[in-house]
Order: sequence, then structure tokens, then C-alpha cells
Amino acid sequence: MEAMMNASDNINKVAASLTGWQAEMYYRLRNLIGDAHPDLEEDWKWDTAIWTNKGNVCALGVFKEHLKINFFKGALIDDPRGLFNAGLEAKQSRSIDLHEGDKIDELALQDLVRAAAEFKPKHR
Repeated sequence: MEAMMNASDNINKVAASLTGWQAEMYYRLRNLIGDAHPDLEEDWKWDTAIWTNKGNVCALGVFKEHLKINFFKGALIDDPRGLFNAGLEAKQSRSIDLHEGDKIDELALQDLVRAAAEFKPKHR
């Protein structure tokens, strides 16, 4: 019986299974997200890489034609550089879909990750 893999092992397995631009972008995004905030922790939920900080912050998903960074509370944080390009009608989440050849504003992405990691809901 195989021992259960931890989150990093699962993420490494997904990363190793990718080829071409998706492999390169996945590794780059993983590092950018992980380095954006000191309190972020890698996790593995729903067969997807998740970063948490006292709650789900963002997820990095792999699809046939693109990668998706989903921000669980993206609708509630500012996106001054307009990186969100998917899920714009959702009540809470917002996403960034990345396709082959797309460039990412790395500093703006890390700003979004920090804002999401530090987001505190306002209680009434």
C-alpha cells in the first residue's frame, strides 16, 4: 500500500506530468504564489494545488488548453492591474486564465496574492 503523499508531493507530481509551456508556467506560478506572502502554506484539495492562510487563498488548476489561478475571495479584493479575466460574474471568486504565449505581470500577481492572503471579511 502506497503511503499518502503530502501536498508538496502531490503538487510536484502534477508539475512533473506537464510538458511544454504548461510545465514552465506551472513551476513559475507556483514559485510566484509561494513567495508572495510569508504565511502562505501549500495544500492539496480537490486534486488541485491550493495556498492557504487561515482559509483558502488561491488555487492553481491545470486544464487541457490553459492554467487557471482561482482566487477564492477575488471579488472582494482590488485588482488595479486588471489581471482577473475569468469568473467575473461569480459572487466571491475571480480567476486568471493563462494560455500558451500569455505573459503575466508577476509583480501585480504577487500583489493580488498578498491582498488575498491578508483579506479579512468585514463583520456587520
